[in-house]
Amino acid sequence: MQLFHNPASPFCRKIDVLLHETGHTGDVEALPASGHPTATDADMPFAYNPLGKIPTLLRPDGPALYDSRVICRYLDDLYKAGLYPENRLWEVLTLEATADGVMDAAVLMVYEKRSRPAERQDPVWVEAQWAKILRTLDAVEARWMSHLAGRLDMGQIALACALGYLDFRHPDRDWRPGRSALAAWFGKFEERPSMIATSPERQ
Repeated sequence: MQLFHNPASPFCRKIDVLLHETGHTGDVEALPASGHPTATDADMPFAYNPLGKIPTLLRPDGPALYDSRVICRYLDDLYKAGLYPENRLWEVLTLEATADGVMDAAVLMVYEKRSRPAERQDPVWVEAQWAKILRTLDAVEARWMSHLAGRLDMGQIALACALGYLDFRHPDRDWRPGRSALAAWFGKFEERPSMIATSPERQ
């Protein structure tokens, strides 16, 4: 299998962590791709994903798969990893979607600065994205800590990748104040070998 991939992408990192946790890193070849919203470069997988977004997975037994949640479900099923347990499926999917929403907002903040000239950037819009992130993390702190204390699942992986991305791309904004339980959980989770190996700072 081949994966259109960028190590800085938190969506790609979800897949990398899954592969490390399942011991299947050698099954997928990473194909460098930018994933920038205005890119028209040849490295964008338009032939496989008309949206031109990463990650996109090429597999030998069917058409390309895209959207990180679809790819993670596919790999989890392929390897019988149990990261989407039936008895907690809707909770896991909801937490994964929550984490992906944090990633979306954080990536949009980056794109606002990278894709627009300074005079066209909208600081109000950027702060609205950050407010969305903080509101979501407050909800995680209030409602999801018991789930995070449970057996490893894809919701936990996605959330850890989202928090890692905040530290990576927005180090001047500290999400931890007022969220001591979540900060403690992440501090422990990011010590997992799969998180260390996939840290964007190490790539």
